[in-house]
Amino acid sequence: ADEATVLPVERRGALVLALARAAGIGGMVGGQMLDLDAGRNPPDEAGIIRLQAMKTGALIRFACEAGAIVAGAPPEDRERLAEFGSAIGLAFQLADDLLDLTADAHQMGKATGKDAAAGKATLVALHGADWARKQLSGLVGQAHALLDPYGERAALLKEAATFVATRNS
Repeated sequence: ADEATVLPVERRGALVLALARAAGIGGMVGGQMLDLDAGRNPPDEAGIIRLQAMKTGALIRFACEAGAIVAGAPPEDRERLAEFGSAIGLAFQLADDLLDLTADAHQMGKATGKDAAAGKATLVALHGADWARKQLSGLVGQAHALLDPYGERAALLKEAATFVATRNS
């Protein structure tokens, strides 16, 4: 390996630890367990948010935090980018659930209405499409605000946050 591209051992360790947390029982694996259990025991609003944060959100949070780890960013920047990832992770899932309710199969490139047909508990099913659109707007605002300290250097990440919440497929 080229020494110029090898990360210091501390950063490699931090990446492995962050990924293990995101993928393990406190993250994606735990979220999948909650999702499987939700078929028998439908969650309330707090349970839905927890499930989504663990399942989808944990890996998106990790992906955003990983850039800060690789760059050797200070802890406050690492946490700020992780929080950005949490906001867009929730926005991604909310947008996905909204599209499942409102989009057609041609637009999505896959079957829609599956959540409702399966009786799946989602925030959109609980509160409705208008509520979801307002929440998406708020999550984008939150994500953008987290990046404001970085100025123009964060423009691409802000565009990504907007895209996640406003995509139509």
